[in-house]
Amino acid sequence: MSAISAADIAPTPYAWQVRATGLKVRVGRNRMAVDGIDLSLSTGVHGLLGPNGAGKTTLIRTLATVLRPTGGGLELLGGSVGGPGGHRAVRRRIGYLPQEFGYYKRFTVREFVEYMAWLKEVPKAEIPAAVQRAVERVGLADRADDRMKALSGGMVRRVGIAQAIVNDPAILLLDEPTVGLDPAQRLRFRELLQELGADTCVLVSTHLVEDVAAACTDVMVLAGGRLVFQGAPDRLAALGGPGHPGDSPLERGYSALLLDPARQGGTW
Repeated sequence: MSAISAADIAPTPYAWQVRATGLKVRVGRNRMAVDGIDLSLSTGVHGLLGPNGAGKTTLIRTLATVLRPTGGGLELLGGSVGGPGGHRAVRRRIGYLPQEFGYYKRFTVREFVEYMAWLKEVPKAEIPAAVQRAVERVGLADRADDRMKALSGGMVRRVGIAQAIVNDPAILLLDEPTVGLDPAQRLRFRELLQELGADTCVLVSTHLVEDVAAACTDVMVLAGGRLVFQGAPDRLAALGGPGHPGDSPLERGYSALLLDPARQGGTW
């Protein structure tokens, strides 16, 4: 696998944007948080489910190039991220929202998203329009000149989404993006995900199964650092029955998968 260079990440179509082979990531001295995952993701909205400690955040951080793999292979946008200079080049085409992100409280919304656009090396002449578009897409155009410290928790989360999409990423990684959003905002966020998934590889880690059902074309389930299911939401729903916990078919299928190890390991 060749290392990524700036030329490798021109906005050309790929058969897949993310490919992992036997991917392993160790956290601390002894725990393998991601343990031998094989994964290929292309354009669309992919949901990532799993119980606490399953390895979801570790996987997201590894795909965002924050963590280095311990073993196996990882390719993003057609090239390996393991070579010299690969991280900086690929990060220009990644959008990433962690569970908790830092920000300067005295910055306005516009100033913060502008700063993130600059960090992502968006061309200077394009930054104002890119920032305005990102802020509008998350419904904060009327608060763009408010300081971050004056915003509610849900609004701060929407600013986090805006900074993640300001560079029109080819890969968008969102870790628990709907935390703090009210029901109406979550509905609008699902619509935004569907818009973005038309030409972006979007990976959404969440505990809210209904968000996956509404917005994702593909769902993956992690358990114990391993990928135990990948497929369409209706395939996961089909695993459940009336006796399994959950308020929807997808929740019951997800519960059935986690409760019955014999059902795990499916790729549909």
